[in-house]
Amino acid sequence: MSRGPILIEIEGDDEAAPDRAPPVPEAEAAPEGRAMRAAMAGLARRPSWLARAFWGLALALIGVVVSVAAWDFAMALLERSPLLGRVVTGLGVALGVVALVIALREAAGFARLGRLDALRAAAGAARAEGDLGAARAVVARLRRLYAARPEAAWGLARLDERAGEQVEADALLALAEAEILAPLDTAALREVELAARQVALVTALVPLALADVVAALVANLRMIRAVATIYGGRTSTLGSWRLARAVVAHLVATGAVAVGDDMISSVAGGGVVSKLSRRFGEGVVNGALTARVGLAAMELCRPLPRLAVSRPTVTGVLRRALAGLFARGEG
Repeated sequence: MSRGPILIEIEGDDEAAPDRAPPVPEAEAAPEGRAMRAAMAGLARRPSWLARAFWGLALALIGVVVSVAAWDFAMALLERSPLLGRVVTGLGVALGVVALVIALREAAGFARLGRLDALRAAAGAARAEGDLGAARAVVARLRRLYAARPEAAWGLARLDERAGEQVEADALLALAEAEILAPLDTAALREVELAARQVALVTALVPLALADVVAALVANLRMIRAVATIYGGRTSTLGSWRLARAVVAHLVATGAVAVGDDMISSVAGGGVVSKLSRRFGEGVVNGALTARVGLAAMELCRPLPRLAVSRPTVTGVLRRALAGLFARGEG
């Protein structure tokens, strides 16, 4: 008996046919911290020489035109109304004095940052050469730097008690770091955690375009300025921008500008990107990048290299910053 082909009919709607099946959804790309990357790119971008020349000449020309116009206006007003002319002239002089004070504050901010850099370089040289005399000089400069800080009074007293017992440069510098800088490190870490939390929440909860970029830029600039102030390098506006660019350049040079899903998983409990919405995933990544910026700012602002105090990790900072915001996964 010959066997022929068998036709099997499948009952049901035509929509169940393979050619009518819905397409397989594409996997959503992993969060990449768009807001923080855009903010960091803006800080790291250096204008070309042509742009710098244009703005320099434009500002110089505007300054000359405004100055001449103001002088002519004041002289003409003095001829018409001497009393009113003197008032306007006094206002112009007061404006010039305020501008001079602002310029002096900017210069003082740059000088404070330079003092921290010089102190850190001297400490590194004393440690590398094992020079106890140079290390004592560094500790003396460090003591003068924080002599008026109430939060450093207890550490300075303990340093004075034990400094004479140290016979090696490394030991003396490590003692100074542990007694003086440890409380400042704690305060700086709180600022970093606060900024990471703010950036993560704004990214997750504010869906407006560019709003997260602006929020990340403002939060990071405020954090960098606060960290510098804690370590004694209180900066002004231009000093904050300069320090922010130095921080971003440091991150770019060390390749620490990417955060992988493994870091996010370690914070939120595994499979974060698949469990949370896209916005929350972006918030976590932006918070992690903010933490990296903050830790880099701490390293650039500390007047001593790390010897006795362990270096904080981005994962630890982010876990404390986002504690309670994301539930840990099971198993």
